[in-house]
Amino acid sequence: MSQKQDVLRELYQEILPLQGYKAPAPGQPIDLGLGPLQAGFPNGVFPTGAMHDFITVDDEQLAATTAFLAGVLGQMMKSGGIAVWISPGGRTFAQGFAYYGVDPDRIIFVTPGTLKKALWVVDESLRCDRFIAVVAEIPDLSSFQSRRLQLVVEQSRVTGFLVRHQPRQRSSVASIAQWRVTAHPTQSQGARPGRGFPRWLVEVLRIRNRQPMACEVEWIGTRFHPITMNEQAHIPNERKIG
Repeated sequence: MSQKQDVLRELYQEILPLQGYKAPAPGQPIDLGLGPLQAGFPNGVFPTGAMHDFITVDDEQLAATTAFLAGVLGQMMKSGGIAVWISPGGRTFAQGFAYYGVDPDRIIFVTPGTLKKALWVVDESLRCDRFIAVVAEIPDLSSFQSRRLQLVVEQSRVTGFLVRHQPRQRSSVASIAQWRVTAHPTQSQGARPGRGFPRWLVEVLRIRNRQPMACEVEWIGTRFHPITMNEQAHIPNERKIG
């Protein structure tokens, strides 16, 4: 039985790269502090060198997603490096990143004038292996375009985050995982009501060969702290898009 399990384990490790899961790059942190949410990924490792798809349906979710990704970048960039944030609308408040441990000077903010220019900047940025990560606020892109980006990051090892605000279609993007981040009420600290730490419900709606999962997460000090793990049945009903 032990020998059979070893064979299955070896086959599983060979299959993972074919599905887009790569071993973490040397020196790159893999523990983002997401606890049971991170444990749901293969080998308990947050997938880097891959595309992640974040869905937002209103401005509140967009703000929550931006804050959550700022925290993710803060963890990924602890040992150095720079990132790119592409926002055609130019809505990102750069100064707010410092709260999540990111020096805004270490992020290149790009505001393309058109969607076509934005896609070109995303493609070129993901090809540059000097970047730790690339965040792109793009509402829609074709399956061909998304697959192209996925192939690019598999070569460059740059981690890509798509933030698709009010997309027309939600399931047409090639990615390792599809996420949704929703702001939750904070818990008051001490005698000061309403002065709690940022808190979100972070859901992985789709992930290759895994079950959907969700976790309530709080940002305290310099890292994430998971609060609860929810089963798929407890994930709130999805809001209507469009």
